Amino acid sequence: MNNEALKRGEKHFLEGAKVREKFWQENKNILLEVSKIIAAALTKGAKILLCGNGGSAADSQHLAAEFVNRYKLERPPLPAIALTTDTSILTAIGNDYCFTDIFVKQIKALGMPGDILLAFSTSGKSANILTALAVAREKNILTIGFTGGKGNLMADHCDYLFAVPSTNTPLIQEVHITIGHVLCDLIDYFLFEDGESLEKYLDYKEVY
Repeated sequence: MNNEALKRGEKHFLEGAKVREKFWQENKNILLEVSKIIAAALTKGAKILLCGNGGSAADSQHLAAEFVNRYKLERPPLPAIALTTDTSILTAIGNDYCFTDIFVKQIKALGMPGDILLAFSTSGKSANILTALAVAREKNILTIGFTGGKGNLMADHCDYLFAVPSTNTPLIQEVHITIGHVLCDLIDYFLFEDGESLEKYLDYKEVY
């Protein structure tokens, strides 16, 4: 038996469990609040836009699929678009302008006031994510950032920021998808099982 290999695996699992627990204890109330806000926005015709790079692009696509198809509950599709999926758009913008604009132009074209942007950057420094968040706020789109560490650069552009208390990129990504799954579950719950909890969130002016 390779004890060194087992130790490496155990270290990752146990560290991940600690990071998840710490994040939950520090952010559970905000997570609950955000899920209600998104659920209320969806009832008013909003849609969810998602963006990220690399593994975070995969997270964006993963969560968009959970919203549009289903998470656990059998329910109507929810409107969500991953801005990472159209290679013609991404390469045209990247080639004709610059990589920093690949999400900005899509937000300008597709985003409407009252929509929601979920933006992922494990470092919190991705230029195309920071500019996407800034433009989204200009359009009165609710901005929710997912990052690691302190997330200082993203904080200035986010209405809500989920900063995983770690600098370990793989662990940050793992917690991001956990946060996303919890949001999916709670949004479904408030939309289809406990709509009364959304009453005070149904006015966009109060929410945003």
